[in-house]
Amino acid sequence: MPNRAVIKTDQAPAAIGSYSQAVKVDNTVYLSGQIPLDPQSMELVPGDFAEQARQVFRNLQAVCEAANGSLGHVVKLNLYLTDLGNFATVNEVMAEFFDKPYPARAAVGVKELPKGALFEAEGVMVI
Repeated sequence: MPNRAVIKTDQAPAAIGSYSQAVKVDNTVYLSGQIPLDPQSMELVPGDFAEQARQVFRNLQAVCEAANGSLGHVVKLNLYLTDLGNFATVNEVMAEFFDKPYPARAAVGVKELPKGALFEAEGVMVI
């Protein structure tokens, strides 16, 4: 049986469904999707798409740190955008949080996200 642990931090939004913020199996951490919720108020952050994207990456960063890692340990990201017209913006914001070489990534246009969010991201981290 692999070494399995649930990762939880109050520095990122609490789960709003039946899932964990992350699950660590051996040295791999599976990060659940984060939307741009403020961890304290559990409300969407005010602002435009760029500010929502920043909050998503801050939330992912907090979960990575709770697992004794960092965004630099992320090897795969899946991004979900309600408007693919924001693709260039998400690239700009992502560059604020990640250094080269960037993780492998997929960007998918979706009809809608929980709580009316414009952006969600989830990923895999190896530590």
